[in-house]
Amino acid sequence: MSENLIKKYNVQAPRYTSYPTVPYWENNLSPGQWEKEVKKSFDKTNATEGISLYIHLPFCQSLCTYCGCTTRITVNHAVEKTYINAVLKEWGMYLDLFQNKPRIREIHLGGGTPTFFSPAHLKELLDGILLKVEVCKNAEFSFEGHPNNTTYEHLKTLHELGFTRLSLGIQDFDIKVQQIVNRVQPFENVEKVTKQARDIGYKSINFDLIYGLPLQKKSSVIDTINKVSVLKPDRIALYSYAHVPWIKPRQRKFTEKDLPEDEEKRELYETGRTMLEKEGYVEIGMDHFALKSDSLYKAAQMKGLHRNFMGYTHSHTELMLGLGVSSISDTWYAFSQNVKVVEEYYQLLNKNQLPLFRGHLLSSEDLIIRKHIMNIMCRLETSWFDKEDQTGELYNALGRLKEMEYDGLIQRLPHSLIVTEEGKKFIRNICMAFDAHLWRNSPKKEIFSKAI
Repeated sequence: MSENLIKKYNVQAPRYTSYPTVPYWENNLSPGQWEKEVKKSFDKTNATEGISLYIHLPFCQSLCTYCGCTTRITVNHAVEKTYINAVLKEWGMYLDLFQNKPRIREIHLGGGTPTFFSPAHLKELLDGILLKVEVCKNAEFSFEGHPNNTTYEHLKTLHELGFTRLSLGIQDFDIKVQQIVNRVQPFENVEKVTKQARDIGYKSINFDLIYGLPLQKKSSVIDTINKVSVLKPDRIALYSYAHVPWIKPRQRKFTEKDLPEDEEKRELYETGRTMLEKEGYVEIGMDHFALKSDSLYKAAQMKGLHRNFMGYTHSHTELMLGLGVSSISDTWYAFSQNVKVVEEYYQLLNKNQLPLFRGHLLSSEDLIIRKHIMNIMCRLETSWFDKEDQTGELYNALGRLKEMEYDGLIQRLPHSLIVTEEGKKFIRNICMAFDAHLWRNSPKKEIFSKAI
């Protein structure tokens, strides 16, 4: 891959966990409309595919300066009980809305640090969530754990509640990198948690790694991948560090001078990718790798991958509800996000109001473009043979893609598009060509991280 292509396409670009992307939501959704959209999606799909739940647990004992998530830093574990009660109240409001018993297909605990909470409190939370539901056959429950505080009791308790997937945030094993991003965790801690999880019976373990971190060098990536290879997780997410200090001031703890950029940053990814492929991992979609024994790989082979705010998944539910501060929900036809401040979240629930912050009701054009972007992200191709897959903005997008076709990033056929091997490195750029909201209202300030 030429250095010229990297420089050319290393522009600010969304990650497309949704379309429209959050900065372009029109906030055209009242609480009443949101409830109507949730109920419509629930009634349509609960009996056939069930629903997914994402539960955001925001508390962390220390601040990781690279992190872009909504967090609350505290060492006061007395906050656990109050927060659990609030989440269960929010869930109860949705249960009242549903009227019928929900069928749970997926649960994911994210954060923050879910393992900040004690095993007993996590059990209390999950018992409350599962009290009035039916769990689907082959349901998948997963959680994010910090290697430094995920105990055997956490693993055992959650496994007994049905959790079979664990994701550990590793980022990088280089101590200099760990220190500058305030995320110091020895390899031995990761090894211990991984072994315990396997002994207990977890069937899939994911490691999150990040390239492009401050002070990170090629040698850091090589050492990290070598250590990861010893533990052989089933999945690996190799994310590009998103430097957005205008959104997350914590990232101003270091400067752009500390960051690898352009060709140097891309070399970090290519180094990691090459090493992972030699270890038997297959690149899935964007930023993800899986062993051939893993369901994510099998879904990719069967063109059954799905992408949502939690990343890639091999199963799909039309309705995904987010509980807790900052959580995002998706009915497929509408999005909403909860308020981001814990105290405001409590206040709204105390008033018996869903704690909504903003939302977006998708137009017919949004739905068509969303489908094409999802296809590119998950299948590396899309097509528009039928009128229902066509819209005027599609043809504008095809015009924008001419240069990418010339650069060998895509292959155009009369009514379809295929991402080439070279184009896999520029998926965000390809999707951006379809982004009608972005092209109609180009941002006048920085709102996205760079594509590479």
